[in-house]
Amino acid sequence: MQVEQYLPVLLMALAAGGFAAFTLVASVVLGRWANRKIRARTTPIKNIPYECGMLPVGEGSSRLSVKFHLVAMLFILFDIEVVFLYPWAVVYKELLVSNAAAIFGGMVSFLGILFVGYVYALKKNALDWKS
Repeated sequence: MQVEQYLPVLLMALAAGGFAAFTLVASVVLGRWANRKIRARTTPIKNIPYECGMLPVGEGSSRLSVKFHLVAMLFILFDIEVVFLYPWAVVYKELLVSNAAAIFGGMVSFLGILFVGYVYALKKNALDWKS
């Protein structure tokens, strides 16, 4: 393994980490400096989270049903098919020269399995998260 190839990635990771650390330290230092300059006092009212002018009353997040999360996961599952279809579609003409039947058959079988999964989800009523 050639370590020289990973050196730019390591340098970029170090630069990103250094920038993050620098901005965090700078915000603390500048915040303390600004508080000294204007003699700002913190009060409980100033420390509450501001959410579009509404007072933060009640629970932070409401609970969602399991069906909602199931629909979200199914959406991600069926949406990821684009990740596999797009590169295949881009190089499809070039791949036709070598072995057209295998390439087309592989994609048809992939889409067939995906379609069977979609029909199964519809039959199980998994995409209806309101009921």
